Amino acid sequence: MEEHLTIIEPGRIEKNYFQDLWRYRELFLFLSWRDILIRYKQTVIGIAWSVLRPLLTMIVFTIVFQKIAHLPSYSTPYPILIFAGMLPWQFFANSFSEASNSLLMNSAMLTKVYFPRLIMPTSSVIVSLIDFLIAFVLLFLLMLGYSFCPSWRIVLLPLFLLMACLVALGAGFCVAALNVKYRDFRYVVPFIVQFGLYISPVGFSSNIVPEKWRIWYSLNPMVGVIDGFRWSILGQEHTMYMPGFYISLVLSVAIFYFGFMYFRKMERTFADII
Repeated sequence: MEEHLTIIEPGRIEKNYFQDLWRYRELFLFLSWRDILIRYKQTVIGIAWSVLRPLLTMIVFTIVFQKIAHLPSYSTPYPILIFAGMLPWQFFANSFSEASNSLLMNSAMLTKVYFPRLIMPTSSVIVSLIDFLIAFVLLFLLMLGYSFCPSWRIVLLPLFLLMACLVALGAGFCVAALNVKYRDFRYVVPFIVQFGLYISPVGFSSNIVPEKWRIWYSLNPMVGVIDGFRWSILGQEHTMYMPGFYISLVLSVAIFYFGFMYFRKMERTFADII
């Protein structure tokens, strides 16, 4: 009697793979909802951490960059300037960190059943989006407190949020795949996030960067994203450096594409390695 061996693996062509992603959309929703529920499980103040972390960071940055360094805020209240830059940065940092560790955190699922592994790092971004929305409400209350009216260009905010999402997912896909094979990378992620915070214009406006260096400074894709957030929220006082925006736009798409392709290349080996 002959035995037949059935091998279940991801679709070999991109068309089939995207069909698989749609077919497993309920799993994506389940993982997203599970991550939301357990994010602050057994914490003392629960979801208030989404407000407390950016609030404390804003206070510290205001003291350091305004009171001590005396950096300009261009007629915008400095706490609002910082918060408008911190929103996209924290969304990126949280999304990147969660996506990078998603495969290791769900390693038991990888060896038991087939589903598109891309679902794991992608679903982890939903939790960061919830945190972003909560922090955005805090920014709105802060603007009310300072009687500050946002620009009409705030309707373009989703574009810059999408750019931040592309950078976070692209980098997260790449590091998540590397994490499976080289566990050292989980220790590199916090360093990348911390270093990125220092070289990104979160606590200050990028307008203070000398003109001759701005094109090079824009090679950090989050510079264009943060500048875009401030441009869309704060109004004409914060002009958009268009060459930097175009560089960030191209880099965000390129990082996402490279991360996706590398993840797909390594995906078939995850169950064997982990």
